[in-house]
Amino acid sequence: MATKKKIIWQDKLYQTLKKDLGVTQFAYVPDAGHKAIIDNSINDKDVHSIALSTEEEGVGVAVGAWLGGERAALCVQSSGVGNCVNFFSLNTNGRIPLLMLVSMRGDFGEANPWQVPMGQAVKPVCEACGLTVLTCDYENEVVPTVQAAGAMAFRSNQPMAVLLTQKLLGAKKFA
Repeated sequence: MATKKKIIWQDKLYQTLKKDLGVTQFAYVPDAGHKAIIDNSINDKDVHSIALSTEEEGVGVAVGAWLGGERAALCVQSSGVGNCVNFFSLNTNGRIPLLMLVSMRGDFGEANPWQVPMGQAVKPVCEACGLTVLTCDYENEVVPTVQAAGAMAFRSNQPMAVLLTQKLLGAKKFA
């Protein structure tokens, strides 16, 4: 008898992005915090999985997707948000949606001192650039928060950042 695969919150998140929000393009810089979304998008023939060289390329992918009649999700780590700052003006000035999922470093339980400064700066930097920021600390918050962010992004043409904290993802070990 075959065993059924356990549905984890990351799989529910992927299905929410694809089915509920109509995301067809998943742009990412490889990151352990987004592994399930990345793997699901790579293995899904109905979507485009786009590996990026740098995070700011993902802002351009999201803009291009929107202008081409599609929806994108951008998956980055907090340390890469700073690379996107100049590009966020495309979304704010052009009123083009952005749904950015940020796997956080530098917050709850961070042991790598090099991750702390940008981790602490992500929310104020995003807000200063005109993004609305929502935060998920617990598994039960992820799907409703991403649904709300997606509605705000795609129906109101808003740039949105959803921070997936280290309380949710777990702090990485650093020796």
